Amino acid sequence: MKRYIGGIVILVLSCAAIFVAGCKKAEVKPVVGLQVVTTLFPLYDFARAIGGDRAQVTMLLPPGVEPHTFEPKPEDMIRISRAGLFIYTNRYMEPWAEKIITGIDNTSLRVVNAGEKVNYRAVAREDAHDHGQKENGSPDHDAKGMDPHIWLDFANAALIVDSILDGFIAADPGNGDRYRRNADILKSDLAVLDQRYRGSLSSCATRKLLHGGHYTFGYLAGRYGLQYHALSGISSDSEPSAERMVALVREIRSSGSGYLFAEELLSPRLTETLAKEAGVGMLMLHGAHNLSRDDLSGNVTFFDLMERNLVQLQKGLKCRAQ
Repeated sequence: MKRYIGGIVILVLSCAAIFVAGCKKAEVKPVVGLQVVTTLFPLYDFARAIGGDRAQVTMLLPPGVEPHTFEPKPEDMIRISRAGLFIYTNRYMEPWAEKIITGIDNTSLRVVNAGEKVNYRAVAREDAHDHGQKENGSPDHDAKGMDPHIWLDFANAALIVDSILDGFIAADPGNGDRYRRNADILKSDLAVLDQRYRGSLSSCATRKLLHGGHYTFGYLAGRYGLQYHALSGISSDSEPSAERMVALVREIRSSGSGYLFAEELLSPRLTETLAKEAGVGMLMLHGAHNLSRDDLSGNVTFFDLMERNLVQLQKGLKCRAQ
């Protein structure tokens, strides 16, 4: 009996030792720097550049998730409530954001509407009139509003940087000078990118950017004098009508373009079908809402994505080399 009890004691002590060892391995390092939670990838990337080693920046969107249909989970709301700074794009892209903010009991949380200073574009009637209903009959939440893809106009992107900088300084004024320097570098890089696009897209054989997906690249097209035609509306799950598909095929054939553009992270199935029907090739563009898992683990930046897009645009629009 004593031997039995002794065995139990040894077993308990062994388990306790294993438990303690496990606890040591699972110890979480204390949080260092300003805690920043962002919604979409451009905000995440800009915030990382501004915060540098003085901030820990996270993104709510899991890799590869489509932001137009994203709904935050309870754990996402907890992350926001524990942060020092929360950054969202605008009420057209994240209609849920402002509702969450009003319910968070954290008086020290600073909130940044990154689109507060930008110049918005309304969606052209021809691109919105038949896309206000989703397949299930419910209204597309932003079909009648402004185009939310504000970061694809690089002048707007610089204004987004200004708004994010204001949030950093308000949340952590002691590091304000550091944040300002980082933001200045970021805005300078955006200005260089803007000039590269302007020069590269100034001598193209066609000015029509034909896109077999949802209305994403209106800002980019507008800034560089391109005519933008998208198959479907603002939301990625809006359903194009048969008439719209026929009209886009006619547009492709009459434009003399050799390519139809599709969007990264979204299924290219319908675009492939339309491209085949029109007898053209297909090229990919990135809306930069989010990243794939591989791109995220590879530390791909907003600038990397925009450089990829420029190469594709030069090919698809038959632009002369600069």
